[in-house]
Amino acid sequence: MGLTHFDGQGKARMVDVTEKEDSVREATATGKIRMGRQAFQAVEAGAVGKGDVLGVAATAGVMGAKKTSDLIPMCHILPLTGCRVWFEPDAEKLEIRCYCTVKVSGKTGVEMEALTGVGIALLTIYDMCKSLDKSMEIGNIYLCQKTGGKSGEIRNSL
Repeated sequence: MGLTHFDGQGKARMVDVTEKEDSVREATATGKIRMGRQAFQAVEAGAVGKGDVLGVAATAGVMGAKKTSDLIPMCHILPLTGCRVWFEPDAEKLEIRCYCTVKVSGKTGVEMEALTGVGIALLTIYDMCKSLDKSMEIGNIYLCQKTGGKSGEIRNSL
C-alpha cells in the first residue's frame, strides 16, 4: 500500500473515505513528561499555583483530541464517541506517563486524535508547571494500539 495523501501529481490531498464502510474504531496513545523533584512533588500534592494540574491536563487532552482536524491539515473531522485521558505518575523516575484512548464509529481511524490528546495533555502539564521547572522533557509519544477498520487490530510493543 502506497502513500495515500498524495494525488497523481504528488500534491497533498485529503483521502476520500466516502466508499469505506463504517466500523467501530479505537486507538490508545501514550507519552511522558519528566520533571524535577520539586515540580513532581507539587503536582502529586496538588500544590501547583495554577490549580489541579492533572485534572486540567486531562480536560485539555480531550479538547485536543476533538480539535485534531483543526491542527493536522489532512485529518478528517470525526464525531468522536468517546475520549479518556489518564495519568500514571512514577515518583522514582520523576515522570508522569499520559494515556489517551479515543473511540469513533466511522470510516477512518482515530490514531491521530489519540496522539494529539496525549501531546496536548503533556503540553498542558508543562505550561502549568513551568514556573517550577523550565527543564521538563516531553517525549516517547507513540500509538500503543488500535482496533477497527481494514487493518484490524494493531499493538505496538515499545
